[in-house]
Amino acid sequence: MKDKDTPTYTPVIALFGMAALMALATSWAALGSLTTVQAAEWFVAIAMCLLALQKLKDVEGFSTMFLNYDLLAQRWVRYGYVYPFAEGLAGVLMMAGALMWLSIPLALFIGTVGAVSVFKAVYIDRRELKCACVGGDSNVPLGFVSLTENLMMVAMALWMLLKPMGVGLGH
Repeated sequence: MKDKDTPTYTPVIALFGMAALMALATSWAALGSLTTVQAAEWFVAIAMCLLALQKLKDVEGFSTMFLNYDLLAQRWVRYGYVYPFAEGLAGVLMMAGALMWLSIPLALFIGTVGAVSVFKAVYIDRRELKCACVGGDSNVPLGFVSLTENLMMVAMALWMLLKPMGVGLGH
């Protein structure tokens, strides 16, 4: 039996695994194929929604943990409360292929701020912190996985921004 204070990646692995399976199932149901570009897009959008859901279970706990490393939350504490809703909204809108004028800049903004914050805390300041990525009660170490989560949001926003019009999610 693991000590509850032992760092673990299990919640993140489970979440991303479920997001991948949901994206593949959605691709199969909607397009009749598992190997589609949309499956990859849906994976990121679903992962964003699932991550937001984990944070929304305990917004207070999340925002307290988030405050330890997020540069914007340290300057504007309310951002820690807004973030899970913004992440969920961007994910749902990207999943639906709707209001891309809102979801793209939203994902780009929160992903960029998050990536810079994680990079500074972990790789510049060399702080050993817990990641708030799967909620305020997690024991996931802040680092590569957190940085990857944020970079996925940035990449998804850039992809949606740069790809040809009319080929987006939900089309």
